[in-house]
Amino acid sequence: MENQYQFDFSNTLMETLDMEITEFTREKVVVSMPVTGKTMQPFGRLHGGVSVALAETAASAGSYLFLDPSRQSAVGLEINANHLRSVAAGMVQAVAKPVHVGRHTLVWDVRIYDEQERLFCISRCTVAIIDRSSGA
Repeated sequence: MENQYQFDFSNTLMETLDMEITEFTREKVVVSMPVTGKTMQPFGRLHGGVSVALAETAASAGSYLFLDPSRQSAVGLEINANHLRSVAAGMVQAVAKPVHVGRHTLVWDVRIYDEQERLFCISRCTVAIIDRSSGA
């Protein structure tokens, strides 16, 4: 995906976990990530916290499509996740779609799938839009 917003992903969680934005529209944001040793819990399965980080990454990135990046930022306000199955290997893909787009908050439905396109995590993420000058 072309980085039209000039985001610098170096030295971020996205770079650390090899996340890649593969689709970036107001209707849908897709973020892919490999399941590797650095994303697993000690028992050989994808760590649930990594799934949550992947979901929030997709929702937060998508929120930039609804704000003025010269004066606003998007920050996570609330997130939950239900893990329906475990994943031990391969690529995973978060598909985020906006459910509510307001002036100060966005709510995203994020579904995360394994390589066989099996749903393994459902998340809802609320993102706050803040003014950069507020320092909040």
